Amino acid sequence: MSIDTAATRAAQTTAAAEARDVVKVYGRGDTAVRALDGATLSIPAGRFTAVMGPSGSGKSTLMHALAGLDTVDGGQVLIGDTDLGRLSERQRTLLRRERVGFVFQGFNLVPTLTAEENIALPAALAGRRADRAWIGELVAMLGLADRLRHRPGELSGGQQQRVAVARALATRPQIVFADEPTGNLDSRAGEALLGFLRHAAHGLGQTIVMVTHDAGAAAYADRVVFLADGRVAGELPDPDVPAVLSRMADITAPATRKGK
Repeated sequence: MSIDTAATRAAQTTAAAEARDVVKVYGRGDTAVRALDGATLSIPAGRFTAVMGPSGSGKSTLMHALAGLDTVDGGQVLIGDTDLGRLSERQRTLLRRERVGFVFQGFNLVPTLTAEENIALPAALAGRRADRAWIGELVAMLGLADRLRHRPGELSGGQQQRVAVARALATRPQIVFADEPTGNLDSRAGEALLGFLRHAAHGLGQTIVMVTHDAGAAAYADRVVFLADGRVAGELPDPDVPAVLSRMADITAPATRKGK
């Protein structure tokens, strides 16, 4: 079912999350590393955004900052209109629990719980009753109906990642962050997962932010944001694989020339 109504399209012009001149420094003195060096980015609601960049460009650090998993040393990070820098650690934990979903490369499922229990876990941790009708829709869309009583060790990698995606969407979070979600999947399972993430944005109105190094994965997104040296180095709307590869080559070329 599509929800591409006028109201939804209007909502897509608003920001689900923002980074404003964000600085993140690891270490001190001569060993200090500026992982983020004035990064500014707006994530539109209800869209699928991919974040790419060379190794060490700051893409994972930026995702962790946007998701409230890490604090920053300068600038602002907002989810909706909430400034994460004004929250206590406890408040950030509650915000992540109630408004943010996560999909990781390593699945991060609880091995002693069934697929069904893993999917319902975020609601249980938040002290809320799981929305069984919504979870039923997700299970059906992800083809997990006959796997709900299986534990992670009894599932393939693709099935485990689909459980992880259902878990991330189960509480209808404001935004979902996916960190290299296809990294441990074969090409067929990876393509199926990316297709669903695209559907989650276009058909369900979900905001998706995916960090990836894979141009093929990035091409499923509505736009790709490129990072270099801790800053946003441009973006590409309506990406395809050749365009993504070309832009990445442009970004990495200066670094290659420096090393010569």
